[in-house]
Amino acid sequence: MRLLGGILGMASLLMQTVTAIDMVISDEASVKAAAAEIAFGLTKYYTGHLPGDTPGNLPDPYFWWEAGAMFGTLIDYWQLTGDDTYNDITKQAILHQAAPTRDFMPRNQTRTLGNDDQGFWAMTAMTAAELKFPDPGPDQPQYLALAQAVFNQWAQRWEENESSGCGGGLPWQIFRFNRGFNYRNSISNGCFFNIASRLARFTGNVTYAEWAAKIYTWQEETGLFRDGDVLDGVTVKPEEGNSCDSIDEIQWTYNAGIFIHGSAVMYNFTDGNPIWKRRLDSHLASAERTFFTNSTDGERVMFEQFCEPPGFCDIDQRSFKGYLTRWLARTTQLAPYTFESISPLLTNSAIAAAKACSGSPTEAPPGEQPFRGRPGTACGFSWTKGGYDGMNGVGEQMNALSAVASTLVDRVDVPVTGDTGGTSKGDVNGGADGPGSWMTGKEYKPITTGERVAAGFVTAAMVFGVIGGSAFLIL
Repeated sequence: MRLLGGILGMASLLMQTVTAIDMVISDEASVKAAAAEIAFGLTKYYTGHLPGDTPGNLPDPYFWWEAGAMFGTLIDYWQLTGDDTYNDITKQAILHQAAPTRDFMPRNQTRTLGNDDQGFWAMTAMTAAELKFPDPGPDQPQYLALAQAVFNQWAQRWEENESSGCGGGLPWQIFRFNRGFNYRNSISNGCFFNIASRLARFTGNVTYAEWAAKIYTWQEETGLFRDGDVLDGVTVKPEEGNSCDSIDEIQWTYNAGIFIHGSAVMYNFTDGNPIWKRRLDSHLASAERTFFTNSTDGERVMFEQFCEPPGFCDIDQRSFKGYLTRWLARTTQLAPYTFESISPLLTNSAIAAAKACSGSPTEAPPGEQPFRGRPGTACGFSWTKGGYDGMNGVGEQMNALSAVASTLVDRVDVPVTGDTGGTSKGDVNGGADGPGSWMTGKEYKPITTGERVAAGFVTAAMVFGVIGGSAFLIL
C-alpha cells in the first residue's frame, strides 16, 4: 500500500502561505479546499503509520476509541469530497486494530476496554461498508464481518446482564474487574443500537432490527429518554438489590446523535414506519433546543452545552460535536424529510467552524500534542465566538472537518446496502471466539440460523406492524 504517497504528495503545499481558512459555503470547490486543509491538520497529529509506531493508535493523551472515530471521520471525508489522500493509512489502521480475532479487541487494549470503545471502531467499519470504502483483500478482515462480530459479542454480553439489574443493557466496561462495569451508559447502548439498525438495513436480516427495537425500548423503560432528551446513563447498585434508579442526567451531543442516526436508519429500513418517525422527530427536536445556540454572528450553531460555556470539557468531550454533525448529515439522506430543518443548522455550524480554524498556536496545551498543520489553520473548539478560541487538538480538527465536509452530503450517494451495491463481505458467526477468551476462559456463541429465523417472525408481528415481505430476507 502507498501509505505515505498522498501525504507526501501534499508536501509542496507547505511552501504556500496560509493565514486562515477562507471558505465560501456556496462554492463546492471552496468547501472541499477548506476540508482538505482541516484534514491535513488533523492527520498531522497521527503517527501510527510511521516506522516503529502502531497503526491505528493516536499518541498520548488520546484514547484508542478516539482514533477509531478519527478514521470514521476520514472515511466520511473521502466519500464527501473524493479526496483519497488518507485512504491507505485508514485501511491500514482498521485492519491492524481489528486484531487477529477480527473483533476490535486487540490485546494491547482489551484489559481496559469499554463497550463504547469497541463500538466506535465497529461503527467505522460499518461506515466503510456503507460508503463502499475500498475493500481489503480476501484474506483480511472485512468491514461488514467486523461489525457483525462486535454485534454478536454485545448481544451475548447483554443477555448475561439481564438478571444483574436494569433488565439488561450493555455495561460501560466489558469486564467486571474494571471500574464502570455497573454503569449502563447511553453511548455503549447507543453504539449497539446504531450498529444493529445499520446491519438490519445493510443485510435485510430482521434479527438485527429486533435488537435495535429491543435496545431502544430498554433505554425508554430505564428512564434514559426524556421528551427526546438522551440522558447519559444509569448506575446499577448491587448493594441496593441491583436498583436501577440512579440516573446521570447530563446530556452530550454524541448521545443525541447516535440515537438520531439509528432512528433514521430504522425509519429508512421500515419504509417510513410512523413509530420510528415519531422517535426520530423527538430526538431531533431535543437536539435542536439543547445543542444549538446563537453565535456572535447571530446564527444558531452547535455547542457542547454542558461543558463548553464554563470551559471545562475534557479531551474526549472536545470531540463529541463532530459525531453529532456526521450523524445529522447522514440522517438527511436516510430520512430526506429532515433535510429542510437540519441543513441550516449544519450550514451555519460549518461557516462558524471554518472561522474558528484560524489559529497559530506556538505550543501545545499542557500534556497534549502540538499542532503540526500550517500556521493560521488550527481549529478551535468553540464555534460561537466568531474565531479561534485558543484550544486545539484532534477533537477540534475532527469537529471542524465533519462540519465543513458534511455540507456536501446532498451531493453524494446515499449509504448502500447489500442489495444496492454494497460489496463488503459479512460473517453472521463473527465474534464466536469471544471477547478476550484468552482472559476469561469464556467464548461467546453466535446467533444460530434457527434463532435468526424465529426472531424475525416475532419481530415482524410485534414491532413493525405491516411490513413488505421482501424487506426482511433472513440471510
